[in-house]
Amino acid sequence: MNKKPRSLIRIIIPVVLTLVTIALIVWPMLAGGQYVVLDPKGPIGSSQRDLIVISTILCAVVIVPVLILSAVIVWRYRDKPDNKAAYEPNWAHSTKAEAIWWTVPIIIIGLLAIVTIRYTYDLEPSKPLASEKAPVTIQVSSLDWKWLFMYPEQGIATVNTLNIPADRPVKFELTADSPMNSFWIPQLGGQIYTMSGMAMTLYLQADHEGQYWGSGANFTGEHFAQMRFDVNATSEEDFDKWVNDVKQQSQPLTQETYNTLAEPGTSNVAYYSSFPEGLFQDIVTKYVIDGQGAHSKHGGSADEASGAKESTTGTTHESMSNHDMDKSAN
Repeated sequence: MNKKPRSLIRIIIPVVLTLVTIALIVWPMLAGGQYVVLDPKGPIGSSQRDLIVISTILCAVVIVPVLILSAVIVWRYRDKPDNKAAYEPNWAHSTKAEAIWWTVPIIIIGLLAIVTIRYTYDLEPSKPLASEKAPVTIQVSSLDWKWLFMYPEQGIATVNTLNIPADRPVKFELTADSPMNSFWIPQLGGQIYTMSGMAMTLYLQADHEGQYWGSGANFTGEHFAQMRFDVNATSEEDFDKWVNDVKQQSQPLTQETYNTLAEPGTSNVAYYSSFPEGLFQDIVTKYVIDGQGAHSKHGGSADEASGAKESTTGTTHESMSNHDMDKSAN
């Protein structure tokens, strides 16, 4: 008498779990929510979205039939007195079945490998984007628990807010003056780590004007959840106007001000009309001691980092020029 309820429960539980999963995926869309990763606003984000979709479809070719067959098998061969399913206790092999469940996954894995390799090379973070416009360089440093953005070409700096021109590549140079974090603007591209003693390069672009959400994506302690920033993509004219407003209406970022800012703690949005020359290089080489030190752009040597440190304490920062950093990145 207890066999029927148990069999029914075995069927109901997977069905309910499947329906709940589908509901959790679909509900945010119907309720006005947004999956920002699947709503890209730039070329890198679009390519990464395509990779996610292609990989999901290829995996679904295997997963969906398996889930359906699992439900069918449970139902067809359930413990029931009048079950008319064929009873074949000595069945052990089917060449046709073996060919199907080995050939299809092998083909799927091969396609996934080809697609992944192609996108991996195309989406190399330090690879410049094809554009007729010169990229805007922004130097990024993650602090406890805030983001510092420096614009070396414009000579300004901001905290927890980022302005970029739309339809123009942005070259981010990233490091950390605190525990390792991860810089992420989901609608523009994937995350990249910021690490002390290292300078990483990331090219992104916003194809459309608008405000996007940025965040730290690596746990770094008490106020990790507050490491968020707005990304404002504007026209070239509005970007230039914003730069002039910051220069005219803000105070400079001095070394003393930076030392205070770098102390653990949260911060509101802030703007600075200037910042100390070579500050980014100083942050990168901060922990270089007696020739033991940092990496530059995916793998600079300790000797290079030591030389950069010496130059930052002297009268020039030429040893850490953008050319050298790009070269070591590639």
